[in-house]
Amino acid sequence: MKYLVRDKIFAIGDDYWIEDEQGRHAFLVDGKALRLRDTLELKDPDGQVLVTLRQKMFSLRDAMTIERDEQPLATVRRKRLSLLRNHYRVTLVDGTGLDVSGRILDREFTVEYEGELLAHISRQWFHVRETYAVNVVREDADAALQIAVAVCVIRMAERERED
Repeated sequence: MKYLVRDKIFAIGDDYWIEDEQGRHAFLVDGKALRLRDTLELKDPDGQVLVTLRQKMFSLRDAMTIERDEQPLATVRRKRLSLLRNHYRVTLVDGTGLDVSGRILDREFTVEYEGELLAHISRQWFHVRETYAVNVVREDADAALQIAVAVCVIRMAERERED
């Protein structure tokens, strides 16, 4: 399933819709303003919170957590020993991990589990610069988690570029 994201509004406190291939609202990214740390909620069209993304406050390296039902689901960190491309590691609470690699700021990257493609994020098919697709390749993959991972690594890469 392919989801379309228009990310020109990525400031904290701004909300934006992610649409499915038919142009229907699939997820709402709700930025929480006036919080001590960067916080976003990914909601379904009815307003139910599916996952919460939070910047980790006291971490040696930049990190974000993904929570479901107020319980930790995953931690996203940049891999430090990567020379050629941007690499991020998503550590799930069960100890398994997802690898994110590619050109994050160009919105051209993949999410893999043990070498198997779960999602491909790309601007390739769009002429509008602020639009990219999150193509969740595997049917059994958690679409909300894949979108949350994409949003996290993009925010982290943009923050790193600003510093």
